[in-house]
Amino acid sequence: MFEFLYDIDKSILYFCNHGLNNPLFTNFFSYITNVKHWYLVYVILIGLLIVKGGVKGRVAAFFTIILVVICDQGGVIIKNLVDRDRPCDVLTDLILPIGCAGAKSFPSNHALNNFAVATFFSRLYPQYTKVLFISAFLIAFSRVYLGVHYPSDILGGAILGVGAGYILSVLSLKSEDKINSILKSRSEKKSSVT
Repeated sequence: MFEFLYDIDKSILYFCNHGLNNPLFTNFFSYITNVKHWYLVYVILIGLLIVKGGVKGRVAAFFTIILVVICDQGGVIIKNLVDRDRPCDVLTDLILPIGCAGAKSFPSNHALNNFAVATFFSRLYPQYTKVLFISAFLIAFSRVYLGVHYPSDILGGAILGVGAGYILSVLSLKSEDKINSILKSRSEKKSSVT
């Protein structure tokens, strides 16, 4: 059974890595897969949430940082427990435009983190759902296209990310409601005094 599933995993991997390979995709996916290209975007978005987002934005910024830390570190722990080699370490004929990373394969932290953030923010700001999930999908898919993850690594990371993003979004929304309730109560007390 596991051999059959692994054969499906490899077939999809080869289709993405070999069958779809072209210079345009290679440049695009090599760029978006590099987290260093996203740091400035992350800093700007967190800054906007804090400065312009009111209570909702500040609470969301706080929980976003917690979410990413939990997902990123949790992914590393799971990788070490599962101890699955990356396809680029096992399959010698993959096309590897960015080389082969040294860490283990399952789950993909790119998928885990990006699907967690997409789920989290789609619950808080539903108007951005499409762009969030398209971005998460493209970044996750880049890992298969570039030969550094199996499709099942992406699927596992995405499922874990959606779960984590949902749980943290519930906590964020409840915290926002609690803070708004406290602020409203204080405002009413001040009004009654004057």
